[in-house]
Amino acid sequence: MKETDLLRLFRRKGKTESSSSKTGALWSRSIGALFRRTELDDDFWDELEESLVVADVGAVTTMELLDILRARASDEGLKEPAEVRSLLREEMAKRLREAGAGNALSEDVDTAILIVGVNGAGKTTTIAKLAHTAKANDRKVILAAADTFRAGAIEQLQVWGERVGVDVIAHQAGGDPGAVTFDAMEAARARNANMVIIDTAGRLHTQSNLMDELKKVRGIVARQAGDFEQRVLLVIDGTTGQNGLLQARSFTEAVECDGVILTKLDGTARGGIVLAIAGELGLPVLFIGTGETLDDLAVFDPDEFVDALLPEAAAEISG
Repeated sequence: MKETDLLRLFRRKGKTESSSSKTGALWSRSIGALFRRTELDDDFWDELEESLVVADVGAVTTMELLDILRARASDEGLKEPAEVRSLLREEMAKRLREAGAGNALSEDVDTAILIVGVNGAGKTTTIAKLAHTAKANDRKVILAAADTFRAGAIEQLQVWGERVGVDVIAHQAGGDPGAVTFDAMEAARARNANMVIIDTAGRLHTQSNLMDELKKVRGIVARQAGDFEQRVLLVIDGTTGQNGLLQARSFTEAVECDGVILTKLDGTARGGIVLAIAGELGLPVLFIGTGETLDDLAVFDPDEFVDALLPEAAAEISG
């Protein structure tokens, strides 16, 4: 994956690995322990399957991984579970890299970012983090308070905008989110802004009427974007497990998401969802929320993530 200017702003070496420590602890106790067995038999494969599913890798992705591992183990004449460990690390990293192979955020281009996701996932705080880092690196940012549905959402974004020091385009509560989006795009051109970040109502992926409304907002961004590149980023709470995969599938079907921002990864042991999102939907995890402050947003690093979940055997033993 070619790393873009915007992604470089958020790169913090070691952040992915440190934020995935709880997930790694679970994998070390269950999945990691399997590779210390002595027999590469049916029991090993059955227990590996069960452990991956429990870790929220998901049934589909788990079976795909196991099919590949079994075939490679046979082709390469492997005899011990420890030898399968490196294969699993390779396949995990490969899936994550392949999902991130596209340019989700382009280089040196004005960008309109539509932020979507369910309530409670951390959308508004994530928007503030994006704006904070972009502004600190000489980007002129405008926020659009297009979540006119949830009580207090507009005021919450305005507070963050004032704290970060960026303009917020807002209408009254209950207003038309499409009109807010339209005005934000107009304001961006008038004020020579080069990034617009649009908050949206946190609808559940099962609420078809609200998802239809989101499609309309997406359409307005497309019509008004002009020279702005359009990107849709889905915010998912890392603690939601397989429900996060359902959300990702529904939002992607509705508005064609370009990537995922995974929040609260520092507080969960269920990070296997990252592999499911990458494997089943082909969506890259672009950013991870690593804490509560404005600086706590980092580029997701596939290699660090794999190292946290399944370190090399020597590293796990020494750790």
